[in-house]
Amino acid sequence: MADTEHPDDLIALERSAWEQIQAGTLTVETALAVRDGIDKFVADRKAAGNEVRRMDIEFGLKRLVRYKPAA
Repeated sequence: MADTEHPDDLIALERSAWEQIQAGTLTVETALAVRDGIDKFVADRKAAGNEVRRMDIEFGLKRLVRYKPAA
């Protein structure tokens, strides 16, 4: 999996979704916003000639938000 710099707005969307998941309040709107944000990021990267796999971006984003790095 390639290391990719995730934009702050996408990280914020994923954080919001993760908080809602943990509280049992995830909305369709939040889930769609994350999906659409990832899709836009992948499309922008592709347009810039830096094609990435959507799955890598999504998994990397989840890992960044949901798991603390080992100390």
